[in-house]
Amino acid sequence: MSLSFLLTRKGNSSGSVLFFLFPVFVGAMGLVGVQGDGNGEMALSLGSKNKYKRMDSELSDDFEDDASHHHHQLGRKKSTRKYVLACAIFASLNNVLLGYDVGVMSGAIIFIQEDLKITEVQEEVLVGILSVISLLGSLAGGRTSDVIGRKWTMAFAAIVFQIGAAIMTLASSFEVLMIGRVLAGVGIGFGVMIAPVYIAEISPTVDRGSLTSFPEIFINLGILLGYVSNYAFSGLSVHTNWRVMLAVGILPSVFIGFALFIIPESPRWLAMQNRVEEARSVLLKTNENDKEVEERLSEIVAAAGISNGEKNEEKAVWRELLSPSPSLRRMLITGFGIQCFQQITGIDATVYYSPEIFHDAGIVNKSKLLAATVAVGVTKTALILIATFLVDRVGRKPLLYVSTIGMTVCLFTLSISLAILGKGQLGIAMALLCVCGNVAFFSVGMGPVCWIVTSEIFPLRLRAQASALGAVGNRVCSGFVAMSFLSLARTITVGGTFFLFSLFSALSVAFVYKLVPETKGKSLEQIELLFQNHNEWDGSEMELGDAQHLVHKA
Repeated sequence: MSLSFLLTRKGNSSGSVLFFLFPVFVGAMGLVGVQGDGNGEMALSLGSKNKYKRMDSELSDDFEDDASHHHHQLGRKKSTRKYVLACAIFASLNNVLLGYDVGVMSGAIIFIQEDLKITEVQEEVLVGILSVISLLGSLAGGRTSDVIGRKWTMAFAAIVFQIGAAIMTLASSFEVLMIGRVLAGVGIGFGVMIAPVYIAEISPTVDRGSLTSFPEIFINLGILLGYVSNYAFSGLSVHTNWRVMLAVGILPSVFIGFALFIIPESPRWLAMQNRVEEARSVLLKTNENDKEVEERLSEIVAAAGISNGEKNEEKAVWRELLSPSPSLRRMLITGFGIQCFQQITGIDATVYYSPEIFHDAGIVNKSKLLAATVAVGVTKTALILIATFLVDRVGRKPLLYVSTIGMTVCLFTLSISLAILGKGQLGIAMALLCVCGNVAFFSVGMGPVCWIVTSEIFPLRLRAQASALGAVGNRVCSGFVAMSFLSLARTITVGGTFFLFSLFSALSVAFVYKLVPETKGKSLEQIELLFQNHNEWDGSEMELGDAQHLVHKA
């Protein structure tokens, strides 16, 4: 019987059945024997008619099994992605609190100053103290998450923040307001460092970059909500409006409480506690096939230092961080450095003091000032979605290049605009364009990728506390910028201050080129090996890899 005849017999079936059946059929030909006929066609030595029917029946059974298995895999893939996505969203809710506080304070401070009669120095302290105090939460967060777990550290962060927010809402004096601000800062410190670590540890390798950018997305969403809240409640009395603005920040706690019943504990933390079976159970929910689960579990267990149920002897974590090996030193330079550069380029000054910037450009009406900040918030939130879509496709470094170079141009142009154009329509338009451009380029790269890289590069046994160190650098720089901006602007003008930020931004381009490796597509354990291999650390080699990837994308 010829192959063409058999295909003709199958011609009445659908094209999809023929597509799946043909490879199976060809494989069966190899098993039963193939002969050539006189016409150059391939003929099968099938024997009797009954044998042909049996083979046809077996092929049908095999096809049904394959189709069933394929359908099962598709179903598992969809459910796994939905589950991991839900975990990333719920874990990022704490970051809404941080974003909302940053956004709402930019407008609320105008009315607080009017209601409580605070000085300019007190205004700087009130705005900046949250970032400085949050470093205490970040420092304690690393150790706390190693003891009680990533999940419950996020819960603790939410509780502390909500207490602080409630005190701020009811404050009748600057001193009471500061107490609430300090508590809110501690809660934010915990939340900011633990969310990226948790998401990085629970995410599949292929989606880790996109999912780890979720905390930054939610910070931006919170900032936008804060700006909208400022605009919406600005019409209330001076004694009431800023209190309502701050009180709205308490609402996300309801969703955070609900999230604790949904999200699992980090499988890597479970492995560190020698709870390997529980870690396997979580990985089965967050990975698409059993083989990948076992491979990932083996890597995690090895990285956690567990062998045959016993933990290897390791130096104390802080002692190791204070006297690091060459590879760990490179990790610390990368993680701490990129966190500092994220803030010393002035993003918090742009967000906190955007009303002052626009006022310096020529906008006087308070309602119009707050409306302009809403435009900044919309731009910042919308553009970060681009980074989420591209970070696992293009890579971390190309986005960082676009971000740092774009920020440098916008900051420099803003400084020139404020210094030369003055308070006219053109000056206002240029200021709005440059501020929106700056936050847009920040959101495309430096904003989310900074936290992604920091959560990826450290070894498992050090990850939480090393990431906490990076968060401390971030918060210290943020506090320094926020607490000195007004004084610096009085000394060298607002334009001169942004010229200084543009210089720091230019330095960040060189830092990314030389000291940030590409981590796209690598497991957390493979990234650790990348830093141990000195050849991989060479800037030119990493740059070559980025260039090749961009050529491939083009």
